[in-house]
Amino acid sequence: MRLRFLLLVVVCGLVPCGAVAQGTKLWTVSRYDEMERGTADGVAIRSDGQIEAGPASSLLYQTGGNYVWAVAADAAGNAYVGISGTAAGGAVVMRVAPDGKATKVFEGKELGVQTLRALPNGMLVVVTNPDGKVYLLEPAGHPVSDARDGRTTPLNAGMYEAHVLFDPVKTDEKSKYLWDVVVEGNKAFIAVGAPAAVYEADFAGSSTGISVTPPQLKFKTVDQHIRCLLMGPDGMLWAGSDGSGVIYKFNTKVAGAKPFAAYAAPKKEITSLAMDGAGNVYAAGVGTRQAAGTPSPGLPPLPVTGSVGVTITFSQPGSANAATANTLIPEGSEIYRIAVDGSPEKLVSLKDDVVYALAFHGGHLLAATGNRGRVYRVDATVAGLYTDVTHLEAAQGMAFAAGAGAAGGLLVATSNSGKVYRLEDKQAANATYTSEVFDAQAFSQWGRLELSPQAASGAGFDLFVRSGNVESPLMGWSEWAPVGKQGEATVPGGRFVQWKAVLRAEGSLQSVALNYLQKNLAPVVDDVVVQPGARVAATAAQAQNATVQVSFPVAGGTNAQAFVPDTNAQPLVAQKDKTAVTVRWAAHDENGDDLMFAVWYRGVGERNWRLLKDKISDKFLSFDSSLLPDGRYEVKVVASDAPVHTDAETLTGERTSGEFVVDTTPPVPGVLTATMVPGVAAKIHATFSAKDATSPIEHAEYSVDAGPWQYLEPVGRVSDSLEERYDFTVAVPAGDATIPVTDAREHVLAVRVYDRYDNVVTVKTVVR
Repeated sequence: MRLRFLLLVVVCGLVPCGAVAQGTKLWTVSRYDEMERGTADGVAIRSDGQIEAGPASSLLYQTGGNYVWAVAADAAGNAYVGISGTAAGGAVVMRVAPDGKATKVFEGKELGVQTLRALPNGMLVVVTNPDGKVYLLEPAGHPVSDARDGRTTPLNAGMYEAHVLFDPVKTDEKSKYLWDVVVEGNKAFIAVGAPAAVYEADFAGSSTGISVTPPQLKFKTVDQHIRCLLMGPDGMLWAGSDGSGVIYKFNTKVAGAKPFAAYAAPKKEITSLAMDGAGNVYAAGVGTRQAAGTPSPGLPPLPVTGSVGVTITFSQPGSANAATANTLIPEGSEIYRIAVDGSPEKLVSLKDDVVYALAFHGGHLLAATGNRGRVYRVDATVAGLYTDVTHLEAAQGMAFAAGAGAAGGLLVATSNSGKVYRLEDKQAANATYTSEVFDAQAFSQWGRLELSPQAASGAGFDLFVRSGNVESPLMGWSEWAPVGKQGEATVPGGRFVQWKAVLRAEGSLQSVALNYLQKNLAPVVDDVVVQPGARVAATAAQAQNATVQVSFPVAGGTNAQAFVPDTNAQPLVAQKDKTAVTVRWAAHDENGDDLMFAVWYRGVGERNWRLLKDKISDKFLSFDSSLLPDGRYEVKVVASDAPVHTDAETLTGERTSGEFVVDTTPPVPGVLTATMVPGVAAKIHATFSAKDATSPIEHAEYSVDAGPWQYLEPVGRVSDSLEERYDFTVAVPAGDATIPVTDAREHVLAVRVYDRYDNVVTVKTVVR
């Protein structure tokens, strides 16, 4: 029986849905993306979030290089590893015994080994790239002959003898790339690209050696490449293409047979094919199809840049991304099933993974992927269900081979770095899953882990918890504490916590939920700004010249990082209104509590604060400046977490603004005296003074005979005092002859004076 934790569901009606309560909180790990953020050692993670013991795995062979693109196994349990981009710069095949001892059996001049096949008679078929060949390898000591030229190919002592089974240069098509090979009896079927085709090469052995007949072209397609092959037990050859993403089938037992397009996948490149015992075919597709008529880009570089600094770029059209690139394909991968009756179905989409190889092993469909080095078990009966069974210590899982002998299992070849792993046909003995580190954002008390009534630690799994006050568990955390049968655990309080599960063969977990209580921290008011002459409009935004933006000051001239309290700290648009004052503030609470605010004021030099308004939920307040006599003031904003706490537990934080001025009274004018300048025609000399009780005089203007207002400078020219004097001479403008006047010698002089807060006073005098 599988045991699992239950996911706690909190009904919105249990607490006010609009409030963020302090109280006990719950950290829940239940979904696949949440489980995936932890560390799995021998643990499989299902796409529905369930974790269970995965297959045992072991490292069989490490090349010391970066790239292994192919692997095969013989009946004796030996593994054959195709290495690419070695220090010598060539393709190498290593034979790895069950005990891990490795022997070089082949070395070619090409860059890499693309595909390997181990034949029942002990021979090997090796495909190399680029500008490669297909070789037939036989243990040394057996003569090899070619029906075309009769020559043998001697190699170094101890290595296999190699014979060229297929050379594309000797064909009419002269295909650039060799991708895959399958062998049925004494017939080898070879997939090539640029152009895309499938060839058949026959070979036969006798006591005098091996003979190879010239290859035959079996079929061509308009695709760019034939990327992968699969031979069915009935002699039906399946082929996946790159360019159109078509899966063909071809009856090799019928003379003159033609390929039949069994399925056109939504993806452009078919990277691998597999078949189950019932005859269902599985295919992996990657890449987005190009629109008709769109030119194909050049192939990306082969992922071979090892210590020799070699980079090979394909120049022919095509993509073959999954085989030649080591960068993540953003479109991800899809896996399809073609049923025995020919009907297709998409089983799963992997948005972050590129499928390089498929295999049907032990009744399960497995997919080796990059660029995170994952092996997935895909449910062949339930679409969308898959299991992440192991994480390889490499970027790409490149190829599968069924193991033989006593060890059995499934071999997995990897690149970046080049290794061969064995996935065993049994579950890991000590499967351990460690969750990600959880940050409670504040010092917290850790409570019970919620378990279902039927599941308890010790029944199929053991559960442990540890805590700390720094993010890394390596820096002074508590020891792992076992979780009891009721989910209880004794760990010290702290900000960070982590749990670990050790699963046995029948154990599984669906969800783990940990209760915790943050220590209540006082709210923080981060900034307060005051803008006199502004009121937040309750209606739609005003025109730009009638609005004021109330912004927080920008920190500058310091290395200190300014705290950004709100996700939206854009200016608050307020309407210009000299009878109003607007206060804006920013505040936060480390516990995430809902806050309410109170605004207080006092005059500069006063001791007592006086309340303007409390129980404010917004982070601004506009009020009438007439509430305050003219003078210099400061405001204080007090934040409280009272909405989600009892009175005894409520905490507050406050911040005081800088000084600001309330000035609603215009300046007091002095006597305006004006006379005509003697002996000078049409000029007026005037003197005047103005005084303001609160703010400096900002500027003055004059007008003669209702003419335009003209700027007026004070004595001393700089207007910076509460009282300013003016002594000025102005010309009388020429009169309008069409307007009748009684006395042309009489003129009206008007002066208006503004203080710094746009309060204005106007006086006039008559000059004769």
